[in-house]
Amino acid sequence: MKPSRHAMRCQLCLLAGAALPVALAQPAKATDEIQVYNADIAAPGQFTIQQHLNYVAVGLKDPPFPGGLVSNHSINGTPEFAYGVTDWWEVGLYLPFAIQDRQFLSDSFKLRSLFVSPNAAQRSFFYGVNFEFSNTTPKFSQSRFGLEIRPIIGIRNADYEFIVNPIVDISFGKYGEADFTPAARLARKLVPDLSVGLEYYADFGEIGHFAKLVDQQHTLFAVTDFKLGVFDVNFGVGYGLTPASDRFVIKTIVGYAFPVPSANPAAGDRAAAGPVNPMARPSSRLAQP
Repeated sequence: MKPSRHAMRCQLCLLAGAALPVALAQPAKATDEIQVYNADIAAPGQFTIQQHLNYVAVGLKDPPFPGGLVSNHSINGTPEFAYGVTDWWEVGLYLPFAIQDRQFLSDSFKLRSLFVSPNAAQRSFFYGVNFEFSNTTPKFSQSRFGLEIRPIIGIRNADYEFIVNPIVDISFGKYGEADFTPAARLARKLVPDLSVGLEYYADFGEIGHFAKLVDQQHTLFAVTDFKLGVFDVNFGVGYGLTPASDRFVIKTIVGYAFPVPSANPAAGDRAAAGPVNPMARPSSRLAQP
């Protein structure tokens, strides 16, 4: 006896209802930027540019949500334009994109504002916080707008550095939530301008309701940083540690810093009377004229 149309509809609805939580449990972010922030910023008045490119050689073959981008065999990236406002404040612009099945897909734009302890590269302990506002397209996210809050905490000596970015990723709208997506880096300097290390990236899911371990993202990268002429290069190969992670990812970041503008005493006087560093200790603030 064949089931009635009504019974078949009910069965399909039950299957769809069962599949929906599984689909929503999958990671919903493209890998346009895979980077641990180290509190280094452009000098005041200086422009920098970085090109991020990441290839998911072996990834998830199901979309993170209906109509979403399938990560397997996709190329993801973004040019990143930055400008040093002061020695503790940098602003930036991203234009994320993906290439899947020979189709170029734009993910609109991101704007960021990064506040750090000045001269982080010369400090044994450094810190900062980055705020990043994103306007996304339907292929990349079910939420139109998002906000990333990325604290930066790091220590280093002549040979090693350890950095943690305990990131909170907030999306707005009907599917909005706040996710915990931390990143960390441990690196060893071999010679000047050459280091090797490990970078770790995770997505635990919604804060207060972390996903089960099998539904979380955990990826470990072996990385190297080096100079190629005037360019700074970061290259890494990552392996996904859970079923919800892309299994094999290759990442690159190529950066160039334009020459620092010539020192201008008058400009320095204006900077001294400019914004106060919110990351500075109270004593250092009082020491400013």
